[in-house]
Amino acid sequence: MDYKDALADVLYGQLKDYMEKSKLKSMIEKPKFEHMGDLAFPCFELAKIYRKAPQTIALEITQKVQLSNEFQNAEAVNGYVNVFLNKREVSSYIIQEVISKKEKYGDVNIGDQEVITIDFSSPNIAKPFSMGHLRSTVIGNAIALISEKCGYKPIRINHLGDWGTQFGKLIVAYKLWGEEQKVKENPIKELLKLYVQFHEEAERNADLNDQGRLWFKKLEEGDEEALELWKWFRDESLEEFSNIYKLLGVSFDSTHGEAFYNDKMDQVVQILEEKKLLKESEGAKVVVIDNDLPPCLIKKKDGTTLYATRDLAAAIYRHDTYQFVQSLYIVGNEQTLHFKQLFEVLQKMGYTWHEGLKHIPFGMMLKDGKKMSTRKGKVVLLEQVLMDAINLAKNNIIDKNPALASKEIVARQVGVGAVIFHDLKNDRLNDIEFSLEDMLRFEGETGPYVQYTHARATSILKKGNYLESNDQLALSDNEAWPIITNLMAFPNVITRAFNDCDPSQMAKYVLDLSKAFNKYYGSVRILDDQEQKQARLSLVYAVQIVLKEGLRLLGIEAPKEM
Repeated sequence: MDYKDALADVLYGQLKDYMEKSKLKSMIEKPKFEHMGDLAFPCFELAKIYRKAPQTIALEITQKVQLSNEFQNAEAVNGYVNVFLNKREVSSYIIQEVISKKEKYGDVNIGDQEVITIDFSSPNIAKPFSMGHLRSTVIGNAIALISEKCGYKPIRINHLGDWGTQFGKLIVAYKLWGEEQKVKENPIKELLKLYVQFHEEAERNADLNDQGRLWFKKLEEGDEEALELWKWFRDESLEEFSNIYKLLGVSFDSTHGEAFYNDKMDQVVQILEEKKLLKESEGAKVVVIDNDLPPCLIKKKDGTTLYATRDLAAAIYRHDTYQFVQSLYIVGNEQTLHFKQLFEVLQKMGYTWHEGLKHIPFGMMLKDGKKMSTRKGKVVLLEQVLMDAINLAKNNIIDKNPALASKEIVARQVGVGAVIFHDLKNDRLNDIEFSLEDMLRFEGETGPYVQYTHARATSILKKGNYLESNDQLALSDNEAWPIITNLMAFPNVITRAFNDCDPSQMAKYVLDLSKAFNKYYGSVRILDDQEQKQARLSLVYAVQIVLKEGLRLLGIEAPKEM
């Protein structure tokens, strides 16, 4: 039940001559402090209409208002009508809602199964999967899961960086210094070494960059040797990436990389020419954009294509294939200009669906305050971080719960969960300083803390021999109320997290619910009071359900034991 809506109904009975119900509802707030009530209606706007002080209006409303069963009482305080919910009535309703709907609690069908394409992760082949790629991967995966919860059909796209001048450079490096056997034994490590060596040598010998451009041109023209090397590098990379995605629990509906759009770019260039949008600039082909943006480069003077050409082809292909209502690009802040140009060019081309395209930017993963750089060899490998996290989780389990039967599985769930949660609890626009120590802490505002709370709830249910029931669900004690209000907020948090494309709202929510539950556990003897035992265990079950679902929406598993 939407209690804001219920209060708006009550107030509308008194104020319908002055204000629409939708306006009344939008004005209702949550008070800053718990003792001030559960909902508050400010009377300051009404002062102009009534020509009275807000304090007087608030007092008159509280004296006349006919509260429904969901509400206990209303008080006038400093120009606000503060309303208290009926704890017994509301707690019974909310607990029953959660228990009856289980993992479906919080589902909001605002999407009506319409398609959203989500372009995320998108690592470059022949380079290691570094911590720098973690952000796009876990933010994109969480947004996909949350959009599903909101009734949309997400299409997860891994737009692999498998084309571009860097592959010409890598081919040159391999031909100059590479050894086939070494690359076969340790593909990504060796290819990274060659890539770093190329950039070090190119600082002393600029001719190498020209050779790199030449080999990429050969690749674009279908040169047999260039294609064979490129395919080898790509296949080795995909195998390594698949291991990491399996660990993270991330999957994709499409892995069409940039190369997939090679035969689709001529059509884009042709449309741009037909619409007289292509201009020549210093031998290159560009689209001039208004809005104080620089021109969008479509073809270099040597005839090779760029990111923009391929992204235009990709956007058109995706709309033709999926008929999306929204198309999200989960790509770092530094690409903001590129996406502004891309969306402007599509608008100029006459595609009205460009309005559904959104760039969802995020801050960088920094190391010692600086951006990680593959070409300088300054990367932290994600697979190594995940393995370190899993090992630390396993050591913790051996110390604290050596009898745990499924140590390996739980260690993976907790270790991987710690890494994912550390990223998602931060506002996506903020930069994050990489710190293995912070990431792997198992106390405080961390994934393992939330997972442990879920495991604690599961343990209490087991000890209490809980049997699901719709009877005796009402709780009137003050200690349980913060949990009830948190459970009540879950559907709204899901909607906000979707609308803002911000999984950190879900991460903060499961932390708040965990804190409220652990405080309750510390102050109430859940299993001791026979009269309240069923209601309290039902509350614990509701918390367990919502924590598990909240973690799932972040791409994190919820162990039953830890």
